[in-house]
Amino acid sequence: MDDAALFQRLFLALAIGLLFGLERGWHERKAAEGARIAGVRTFALTGLLGGISGWLVTITSPIFLAAVLLALAGLLAVSYWLRARSDDDLGLTTEIALLLTFVLGAVSVLGEVAHAAAVAVVAAMLLAMKRPLHRWVAQIERFELEAAFKLALISVVVLPLLPNRGFGPGEVLNPYEIWWAVVVVAGLSFAGYLAIRLAGARLGILATGLFGGLASSTSTTLALARLVRAQSTLAPIAAVGIVLAGSVTFLRILVLVAIFEPRLIAPLVFPMGAMAATGGLGAALIYLLSDRDRRAGDDFHSPANPLELKAALSFGAVLVIVLIGVHYLRGWLGTGGVYAAGALSGVTDVDAFTISVSRLVGSDLAAASGAVAVFIAVAVNTVVKGGVALVAGDARVGLRVSAVYLVVIAAGGASLWLAG
Repeated sequence: MDDAALFQRLFLALAIGLLFGLERGWHERKAAEGARIAGVRTFALTGLLGGISGWLVTITSPIFLAAVLLALAGLLAVSYWLRARSDDDLGLTTEIALLLTFVLGAVSVLGEVAHAAAVAVVAAMLLAMKRPLHRWVAQIERFELEAAFKLALISVVVLPLLPNRGFGPGEVLNPYEIWWAVVVVAGLSFAGYLAIRLAGARLGILATGLFGGLASSTSTTLALARLVRAQSTLAPIAAVGIVLAGSVTFLRILVLVAIFEPRLIAPLVFPMGAMAATGGLGAALIYLLSDRDRRAGDDFHSPANPLELKAALSFGAVLVIVLIGVHYLRGWLGTGGVYAAGALSGVTDVDAFTISVSRLVGSDLAAASGAVAVFIAVAVNTVVKGGVALVAGDARVGLRVSAVYLVVIAAGGASLWLAG
């Protein structure tokens, strides 16, 4: 390492210390002089100390760096003990930040400059976001925390343990791929729940429709339709939310095929895009032509549980049934059997069918035929949701939703035919 490169790296170590010190100094700006454990100068010197220690390692021994880090940790421990004798409410954030400053200073000289800078920026952001993070943690419900752990369990723990090979008829049942599909759908649903949880109280039913389509458009349709039963004046705004939820479903389909079979994107992007755009325009039209109560969403509550293992396992079971059903129907009826399976699957779950068709396209089904099958499933599912809005709600919400959905299906069918 030449002198120019060394000074650049030492300057980065100093800059990292200044960055941390600026945040810590601002955070403790109201403390009396001498009452702070560390300020801008202390952090800057700690970063520079780490950089110098890293440089000395190159000409001495790694033991030197470990000794300096141990000495710094001991100094911080003594400082913390002395402060703890007079203050019962102490945190370790500043002490940890100082240790991290030293380590990143050493990495600036010994490792990749970009990595050290990136970690420093992220750490500084975490330090600066104390209040938002604490406020967010205070708002988390117990079942939401459990849901996050369950999602981690099924993705990080269970998924790597499953065999990645085919079983059953035609070897269509691959445990790893099936569980990966469960993880993807559960993750999308959890993301949708979080979006509703964070934005729903402010944006009401409109946000519920947008993010509810990511979680479950059918469940959102049912919930909003029932809300109209309890409060009939919400019919127009509930219809907007239902149509938005259905429109997001079409974009969700594109996300699934992008994950499981990218070759399906080309034949599906125009019909799914046209259906989403038509649905969005229809929702906007309903919104503009209706008397709107901007507080309408206050009566809607997000789902009680963002992720149930029972629901995830149920989706896995549905996917297995669909995979086997599509396999046999294709064997008996050819491509027409896949279309029939799409029509049947659309009554219950379009995600499972989309994933199963994606696997077929990866083996022996033409992408154009797979796109037609997915469109059939989506069209049937859209009709079903229109029926749910009509039956669970009333004519005012059901007719609005059904009218838009008919145009949506026509737009999707026309786009699929023109693209073909």
